[in-house]
Amino acid sequence: MNLLILGDVMGASGRKVLLNRLPNLIKNNKIDFVIVNGENASDDGKGITQKITEDFFKIGVDVITSGNHIWDKKETTEFIEKEKRLLRPANLANGSPGRGYEIYFSKDKKYKVGVINLMGNVFMRKTEDVFQTAKKICNKIKLKKDVDFLVVDFHGEITSEKMATGHFFDGLATCVVGTHTHVPTADTRILDGGTAYQTDIGMCGDYNSVIGMNKENSIKKFLREKDATTHFPAEGEGTLSGVIVETNLETGLAKKVTRIIYGGSLAK
Repeated sequence: MNLLILGDVMGASGRKVLLNRLPNLIKNNKIDFVIVNGENASDDGKGITQKITEDFFKIGVDVITSGNHIWDKKETTEFIEKEKRLLRPANLANGSPGRGYEIYFSKDKKYKVGVINLMGNVFMRKTEDVFQTAKKICNKIKLKKDVDFLVVDFHGEITSEKMATGHFFDGLATCVVGTHTHVPTADTRILDGGTAYQTDIGMCGDYNSVIGMNKENSIKKFLREKDATTHFPAEGEGTLSGVIVETNLETGLAKKVTRIIYGGSLAK
């Protein structure tokens, strides 16, 4: 069983590289389940639309996770209630539309895959305590009892919070990956308890940028120049960034984890 997890899809550049490369990536690596963070997939890099979610599902994405930009498009609050394959952070305020975790089937329908979407508390929008939320969900979804495999997308700003989450889930989840910062870290590994981990799996988008945004305009904003405009995504060739996790069918834990970086300026 092979899991593919890809980082934040950033604007049109990110969508293009995903649409062009994902089908072959699935085929060549015999991928059984695909998770993509899509909260930046809109043209302006803020939010996701129903059409974009449908386009992603058509090319092989099984689940779309998100983060602090999930509500940036008003339409999302309506269709997320019906589309259980689009997740929002589980620790948003009670009563928020949609769901923060769900159980799905692998492409061949043989295995149950649980996916949990969490968002950090530090330097992020106000949310419920992420560790208490994680604890509650762990009591509801147990590896090898309720699901064959369990993946956690932790959308957060700081590395320590992500690392603590990785160790919290170690032995309880197949894989824990961080998203949000758009820069892939070099700590891809399997933790002591058998859980695959990476602090941040980066983004799918143009890395000749400032975390996916146009670099010239970003510099102007840092310099507080008057002609700087609202941030907008870079539109160059995109890089596909994430991990492939080979699982142990008996334990549900990770057997091997491989960092992937395909195409664009980051791969050169």
